[in-house]
Amino acid sequence: MIIRKKHACTNDILQPLLKMGWDSHFQTHLDNICNEKIFPARVVGVRKNGFLISRGNSERLATVAGKLYHQKEHLFPVTGDWVLVNDNVISAVLPRKNTLSRGAAGTHGKQGPGPGKEQIIAANLDIVFIVCGLDQDFNIRRLERYLTLIYNCGLTPSIILTKADLHKNPEHYVYEVETVAVGVPVHCISAKDSIGLAALEPYLSQGRTIAMVGSSGSGKSTLVNRLSGKTMQATNLISENVGKGKHTTTSRSLIMMPQGGMVIDNPGIREIGFWDDGGGLNVAFPEIENLAKSCRFHDCSHTHEPGCQVLHGLITGAIRKHRLDSYQKMKRELAYLSDRQTKSAGRVEKQRWKAVSLKIKAINNRRPHHA
Repeated sequence: MIIRKKHACTNDILQPLLKMGWDSHFQTHLDNICNEKIFPARVVGVRKNGFLISRGNSERLATVAGKLYHQKEHLFPVTGDWVLVNDNVISAVLPRKNTLSRGAAGTHGKQGPGPGKEQIIAANLDIVFIVCGLDQDFNIRRLERYLTLIYNCGLTPSIILTKADLHKNPEHYVYEVETVAVGVPVHCISAKDSIGLAALEPYLSQGRTIAMVGSSGSGKSTLVNRLSGKTMQATNLISENVGKGKHTTTSRSLIMMPQGGMVIDNPGIREIGFWDDGGGLNVAFPEIENLAKSCRFHDCSHTHEPGCQVLHGLITGAIRKHRLDSYQKMKRELAYLSDRQTKSAGRVEKQRWKAVSLKIKAINNRRPHHA
C-alpha cells in the first residue's frame, strides 16, 4: 500500500495564508497534494499578461498552465480564488466555497437563442456590499435585482448607502430601503465626513473577504480609501452634469485592509443579468412568497387565477403593486433563463410562440360574434 505524504505547510507559510482567508476547506484539498514544489496562493488581481497572486506576505505575477485554457473540467482563476502554484505557474484552482456570478454583459433583457454565458465576478466571499449612492444613482428596483442576484449565489448581502452628506435627512432613504430589503443590514454613510464608517469596521475582521458591487460612481473606491486610511483606489469627483460619481475602477482587485479583512473593489455594473436561479427571488420578496404558499393552485402565476392570495394581498395592501411588478418581471426572466439552459433554443422559441398563439386565440374567442 502506498501512503501519500500530506503536503507540508510550515507555520511560517501557514500564518500569512490564514490572514488571507485560508481555512480547513482549502487545507483538505491541499493535503491530497504530495508535490512539495507546489504551494497555495490567492488571486488578488487580474492583469493583461497574467494574475497577481499573494501568499500573504508578498505578491507576484503568475501565468496560467495551458490546460486551464483548453480543458473544461478545470476552473479558470478569478479574483478571490485559491490556486496551486509551481514556479510562478498556476496549475490548478482549489474548489471554491462560493462564487458571485451574473449573466455576461449584453444578455440582460435579451431572449436570444443561446444559453448565455456566466461571468464570475469573484470567489470565496464572506459578504457582499451593495453600494448605492444617495444621488441620481439611488434606485430601489435596482437594489431588488442586486439582492436577488446575491441570494441566487447563496451569499449574504449588506447595503451601504453612500453620500449621506448630500441630504439633511437621509434617514428616509434608509427606511425606504428597509421596506424592500427585509432583514438586510442597511448602513447610511458619508465617506466625506466619516459618518457611519465605524459601523462597517466589524465586517473587516481578519480573514474575511468582502466584495463590493454597485454602479460606476456609487462611491466604492472612495469607501475603500476611507476605511483603509490611505489612497488605495483612484477616485473621481461627482459630475455636475449628471449629478453622480464618475467611473473609475477598471479591474477587480483584492485589497488587504489594515483591520485584517479584505475587500474586492469591482468595476461598476451596468447590467444586473442573472445566470442561475438559486431561489433568490423568494428570499428577496418574502411577503410575496409567504402569501404564495396559500394560493389555491401550487403553480399559480399570481396574475389571474381564482384563490390567488398574492392578488388578494394586492387588494388589501399587504403587497405593493410595484413590488409585485418587479417580482413578476424577474420571475419571467429566471424562468426563460432556466429553459434556455435545459432545452434547445428551437424548442424554447417554439413553446414561447405556442403560448402567444394560445393567448391570442383565447382573446378572439371572448370577442362577441356578429351575424
